[in-house]
Amino acid sequence: MSEEVEQKLLKQIEQLQKEMRELKGVDKDQIPTYTFSKVTHKILKELVDIKQKSAGDNFDNWFSDETIIDKTLTDFFQELIDDNKELMNSYNEEDLKIKFLAPLLNKVQFKSTEKEFRDFYELPMTYKTDKFILNGTTDFVVSKGLFTSEKPYFFIQEFKKGQTDGYPESQLLAELISAVELNNWDNIKGAYIVGAIWYFVILKRLEKHRYNYFVSQSFDSTKVSDLQAIYKNLIFVKNEILDKIEKEDNMKYKKDKEPIELDGSKV
Repeated sequence: MSEEVEQKLLKQIEQLQKEMRELKGVDKDQIPTYTFSKVTHKILKELVDIKQKSAGDNFDNWFSDETIIDKTLTDFFQELIDDNKELMNSYNEEDLKIKFLAPLLNKVQFKSTEKEFRDFYELPMTYKTDKFILNGTTDFVVSKGLFTSEKPYFFIQEFKKGQTDGYPESQLLAELISAVELNNWDNIKGAYIVGAIWYFVILKRLEKHRYNYFVSQSFDSTKVSDLQAIYKNLIFVKNEILDKIEKEDNMKYKKDKEPIELDGSKV
C-alpha cells in the first residue's frame, strides 16, 4: 500500500470516528450546550464569574414608583387573589399562567404599537461563545419588536410551584447573561417566581462574563399590598423600557441626520 493511499484511508477512518462520536454526543470538539431550564448555580459559576451581592440600595429607585393605585385596581387585585389563592399551590405551569399571571401582566400592558415593543411568551433564545452555548425557551420576555423579538429588555422566569421543580433563579440569571451580552449592556432587570412568591433581580455586567447580581426582598402575590407593589414594580419597568426605546430612537435619528463626507466635503 502506497503512503498516499494509506494517508487517505487514515483520514477517512478519522472522519468516520468523528461522525460516530457526534452521533453519540461525545465529540470532544463540540461546544458544550446548556439549556436554560437545566442550568444550576454550579454550572453558571463554571461558565462565568458571577457573584451575588447584598441588595443594599440597588432597588431603591426601582421600587419607588409613584403609580397611584385606585379603588378599581385594588378591587381587581383582591378579586384575582380571592379567585386563585386556595388553588395556587396546586396549579401547574399553564394553570398559573392563564389564571393568575396573565391577567396581572395584561393589566400592566407591556405593549406599544407606536414604540414597537411587546411581551413574548415561550420565546427561544441562544447565546453562543467559543467555549459554551446557552439556549432554551424563555417563559416571558418584554422585547423590542411586534412580530418578532429584536432586543430583549426584561425577563420573568415563572410558572414554578416550588424550588424542587427547577432552578428559577439560576435559569433567570442565564437568560439575563445571554441578553446583556447580546445587547452589549451594562445591566438588565428580571424577576422569578416560586409559587406565589416573587423576587426581582438586577444583573450588572462588570466585563465580559463577569457579573454581580442582586436579589430583592420577597413579595407574596396572595397579599393585596404585595401584589400592588409587584404591579408598581412592573409599571416602573414598562416606563423604563419606553424611555430606553425613546433614547435609542433619538440616537438613531441623529445618526441618520449626520452629514456624509465625500472627498472632504459634507453633503
